[in-house]
Amino acid sequence: MSYQQAYQFDYMGDEGDMSDFVEDVEEENQGGEGLDEYDMLTKMSDTSSAQARKGKDIQGIPWDRLNITREKYRLTRLEQYRNYENIPASGEAVDKECKQMQKGGNFYEFFHNTRLVKPTILHFQLRNLVWATSKHDVYLMSSYSVMHWSSLSGNLSEVLNFAGHVAPTEKHAGSLLEGFMQTQISTLAVKDNFLVAGGFQGELTCKSLDKQGVSFCTRTTYDDNAITNAVEIYDRLGGGMHFMASNNDCGIREYDMEKFQLLNHFRFPWPVNHTSISPDRRVVAVVGDHVDALLMDSQNGKVTIFSFACCYSVLQLIFCFSLNRSIVAEKRR
Repeated sequence: MSYQQAYQFDYMGDEGDMSDFVEDVEEENQGGEGLDEYDMLTKMSDTSSAQARKGKDIQGIPWDRLNITREKYRLTRLEQYRNYENIPASGEAVDKECKQMQKGGNFYEFFHNTRLVKPTILHFQLRNLVWATSKHDVYLMSSYSVMHWSSLSGNLSEVLNFAGHVAPTEKHAGSLLEGFMQTQISTLAVKDNFLVAGGFQGELTCKSLDKQGVSFCTRTTYDDNAITNAVEIYDRLGGGMHFMASNNDCGIREYDMEKFQLLNHFRFPWPVNHTSISPDRRVVAVVGDHVDALLMDSQNGKVTIFSFACCYSVLQLIFCFSLNRSIVAEKRR
């Protein structure tokens, strides 16, 4: 991400987004005054698919009690809201170059919304902080804590708290045994009982979900521009679990997850915002503070083909990357 934008954590608040609107509505309809946070949470109700089919708003907003309809509010937002763009008018340029797709398809149906689980997003461009590892298991950042929520039981439990001192309980080469204090988490990844959290100062914290304590802590860089933008956990082509960390210091670092050793450090001329490895583990899609999205050989780092997130299709022939402007571009190989 752009270094100038790195610490503007209040960006989204300045925009007056929907979450602020929802909170204002809740406070207005529940009295607000005299209620502590626990009371506010326990008075919120979930929304089921059956209730949604009967007309209840999926976000729980009581439109019938407001002086504006959902349709009118949506129209006003579309007319007035402006997305942040690194390059002025870049959205219009993309619209002209890319094929416009027909809208109207129904790919998903609403199932359930719980208002009791609230993730915390510190920076408007860093949102890889919610992970679903199954149909009913969700991991998320809430303030300084990594939380686990089960949609089956409705239980919300703390996995790891970064508000205080976090230090490794295992010994591995390169691990910072002194750990970290009050780490602000910028990105999160959870897969196959492994959790990796990245911080705004280049911190990486690794934990096995089936073990007590933390397995590994390291600081990837002491560069002034050291934000860990994204982490991807994957099965390596030759076997074993690995992860890649994309950093604002213009690097991608690959670690194994058995001994937590740094295996590769690929360098780029611009901050790397996100990487995604192909299903066959041979190619890595790389996007960052540049107009080009790259395809890189996962074994040697060689760029094979010349945006904020990227993701491969399971068919291996298609990958997508998203832009600040909330559009998705598709590339077919």
